[in-house]
Amino acid sequence: MDKHVMESIREWVQNSLEELERKMMENLDVKEMIKVSSEYNRFREVLDLVNEYFNLLDERELWREEPGSDEEIAKLDAKIETTTNEILALLLPEDEFRDRNVFLEIRAGTGGEEAALFAGDLLRMYLRYAERKGWEAEILDESRSDLGGYKEVIVRIKGKNSGTYMKYERGVHRVQRIPVTESGGRIHTSTATVAVLPELKDVDVYIDPKDIRIDTYRASGAGGQYVNKTESAVRITHIPTGIVVTCQSERSQLQNRERAMMVLRAKLYELARREQEEKISSQRKSQIGTGERSEKIRTYNFPQNRVTDHRINLTIYNLQAVLDGELDLIIPKLMQHEIEEQLRELGVITR
Repeated sequence: MDKHVMESIREWVQNSLEELERKMMENLDVKEMIKVSSEYNRFREVLDLVNEYFNLLDERELWREEPGSDEEIAKLDAKIETTTNEILALLLPEDEFRDRNVFLEIRAGTGGEEAALFAGDLLRMYLRYAERKGWEAEILDESRSDLGGYKEVIVRIKGKNSGTYMKYERGVHRVQRIPVTESGGRIHTSTATVAVLPELKDVDVYIDPKDIRIDTYRASGAGGQYVNKTESAVRITHIPTGIVVTCQSERSQLQNRERAMMVLRAKLYELARREQEEKISSQRKSQIGTGERSEKIRTYNFPQNRVTDHRINLTIYNLQAVLDGELDLIIPKLMQHEIEEQLRELGVITR
């Protein structure tokens, strides 16, 4: 992030803390006091990180005057990047993804078998990214294609700020490459859709037991082979909406049922959110899903070794690094863009 922008953020955060301190001196009810205290603690943490950011910049300048200091400077650059990302995560507006684990739903789009293979590439990318971030990733359900790709796969990602980062992956991902099934060497374009749903608690979405039907069946592996001989896999149908969720990742039927219910709650929440958005914006009625999901957000071009994120016109000529899970080349820049837009609206920054 630009140093001058960070200076503006520091001034804004300091002013916000002073305002929150004044509020805490007022005669607030318990609910309001909890909200103000939480906001104060968040801004206090941001200010500490911003101060650390500037200390690291000063330290880097000192090392630049020393001969043979490339290794130390590289370490400081990594620390500066990590600190910046932590600041971005804390400054993002409150939404349903903050402090939540998430479910990723990756579906093959247009392109047949090649789209399914691309969905598999995206799954691998997200699993690698989760590993880099220290998050837990668990495949809950999958439907394989004939060549080993994925028609659909659902993954639960659990870890600090997982929702804050992963929400930027919602949308249509496009790949341009020569498919393994193409004998003429022609470049094809295929797509896969990624949905990101926040993991919810029972109190967030109430599901009437009378509204669901639960079926069990034998979990199957690749090629239709049975993983075990018991009916441990679970299929839950929400009768009013027709939503069907399956889970076969665990040997225990009870565990599969619990995970399937978590996914169902997330899907019902997403459905309610989408319906509310459609009421607010008539333009979205003609779109499939939410605005983010119906738009092409990113292109992976193999012949040119590039990845382009269309939301911020960012192009990176290191396709393999991104596919290997180095999504911090992209996601923090999307976060920064969102925050800068927010700060412009508030008048904190003017350019």
